[in-house]
Amino acid sequence: MAYDSERVLSIQSHVVFGYVGGKAAVFPLQCLGYDVDVVNTVNFSNHSGYGRFGGTKTTAAELNTMFEIMEYNELLRPTRLLTGYIPGAEALSAVEKLAKKLKYSKPSLIYLLDPVMGDAGQLYVAADVVPVYQEMLPLATIITPNWFEVELLTNVELKDMPSLHRALDILHKQYHVPHVVISSIPLKPWLAAALPTTILPPSSSSSSHLLCISSSLHLPSSTDNHIPHTSTSPRSIVHAQCVPLIPGYFSGVGDLFSALLLAHFHPDNTPENLNATCLSEAASQALTKTHAVLLMTQGQSEGLPEDERLPTDDELDKEDPLRKTRRMRGRELALVRGQDLIRGIGISHIREMMLWDGFWDGTSS
Repeated sequence: MAYDSERVLSIQSHVVFGYVGGKAAVFPLQCLGYDVDVVNTVNFSNHSGYGRFGGTKTTAAELNTMFEIMEYNELLRPTRLLTGYIPGAEALSAVEKLAKKLKYSKPSLIYLLDPVMGDAGQLYVAADVVPVYQEMLPLATIITPNWFEVELLTNVELKDMPSLHRALDILHKQYHVPHVVISSIPLKPWLAAALPTTILPPSSSSSSHLLCISSSLHLPSSTDNHIPHTSTSPRSIVHAQCVPLIPGYFSGVGDLFSALLLAHFHPDNTPENLNATCLSEAASQALTKTHAVLLMTQGQSEGLPEDERLPTDDELDKEDPLRKTRRMRGRELALVRGQDLIRGIGISHIREMMLWDGFWDGTSS
């Protein structure tokens, strides 16, 4: 649970119906004991996956006004900052300006930056946000890009282990991000071939799993006997874990995961497991709880009437848009029903992030 004085400033999207953006992040943070101040970067009826949605985007001027008045009233008092979906470069620049101010006034601020830009090769924000995010990376304590967003931020196509090494090095050493988590990575053959057996799922089910990677750049001290020392350039400590793929379309999963990761990240605590880092411990909790909520959501959707669980069919969906709406509606995250899971009640097994021994083998310094 959060410490009594912990307060999060959450800056991301808002929807009236459903659970994405702030609606997927704020309630879990509150369940875990955090006070949360909320800034909405968009105000939409529902998420765009429904096909039809309406509402407004918050302008940079409106954001700046809110931030200025909060500062004047001495209401900008977060110990943690969480930013998610921000659709345009102007609005993102306003958030960057605030993040700089907050980091300057409180260097201990923990900032989780989720660079929400796109997925599966497709952008869903304006292209001019990419360089702004690159400028913001040095402000972040933790970033949680997906596979595609790593490629956008680093200009490196992830196609083999050398490219994955190069991308992480760029994020850690060029942009000075201490903690990186990449979740929901398709377990492609080259990636599965590189995984230690302690992490790899059974060969018959590799294609039905996703991989989560956490990477912390740690400058070892003489007392860190469990962390490999190098005489040259330091390397990040990498952990990973595979999770079974749950079929179907879900929205807000990354927003939930990032909120849980931030909630469980306590850099001043010493991990009980000598092979763990503060980041890998937080990622283990976030991964476990997110997957548990998804399983509950899947189970809930399977009990819906038949017309609310029809399979995706683009042609039929085009003829009857409500067909898609009903399907989407039935797969909104079961956050309220799953609030005990968020608090850790009823979870008997933690999907522990495992140390990836040999991750940097064969890499030049």
